[in-house]
Amino acid sequence: MLDIVREYWLLFLVGNYPNGPLGGLALTLILSVLGICLAFPLSVVLALMRTSPWPLLRAPALALIYVVRGLPLIMFIFWTYFAIPALLGRTVSGFVTMLCALVIYESAYLAEVIRAGIEALPKGQVEAARAIGLGHMQTQRLIVLPQALYNMLPSMLSQFISTIKETSLGYVISVQELTFAAGQVNNMLLTQPFEVYALLALTYFALCFALTSVVRWIERRIQRGRRSVPAAAASPAASAEGAIA
Repeated sequence: MLDIVREYWLLFLVGNYPNGPLGGLALTLILSVLGICLAFPLSVVLALMRTSPWPLLRAPALALIYVVRGLPLIMFIFWTYFAIPALLGRTVSGFVTMLCALVIYESAYLAEVIRAGIEALPKGQVEAARAIGLGHMQTQRLIVLPQALYNMLPSMLSQFISTIKETSLGYVISVQELTFAAGQVNNMLLTQPFEVYALLALTYFALCFALTSVVRWIERRIQRGRRSVPAAAASPAASAEGAIA
């Protein structure tokens, strides 16, 4: 296994770059970061629609989230692979296809994470904000969302870790991410598949374990922050009045 690392570490790291397209671990991380970042605004909108008092907004958000969460990611990859060229009238790269599929898929999961954060806040937060004259959207923007996003930060980072593993499905449409790079190495060696894919598994494990440790550290910081803030300082009415000022 050490011989494979010494011989092919660059292929695992950046694919065929600079003599070809960027790939390997670098492309896996780029796909994951872009997928989560682009899905985040859409997930916030879906979460707000999901918790809206108006059924006309709740119903489509609920339907979209349930459909997306009820189907495997591979289905969205295939649908995107065939739908985007049909809609645009031209072919698109595997990278764009995978990114679009990730954005749709992750937005539904992140929306449920944010919704849980919104609904976990004490009802008094909203009641106090409405009592001082804030409308529904002002309450969500100034009072509810900042607290919900802060509280659910560890869960959102955990979803990012899941996204890193989900990018491996890009292999089926020839996206040259980390799993694709391992396949290239295996095709060149032919006689060491166990060692190659064991190295791939160790790479995913090391990356995800390191990120999980970061998530746990952030979660502990948030919990310590909650315990150190006096109840009076967290008064929703005071927060709302400060936001208006």
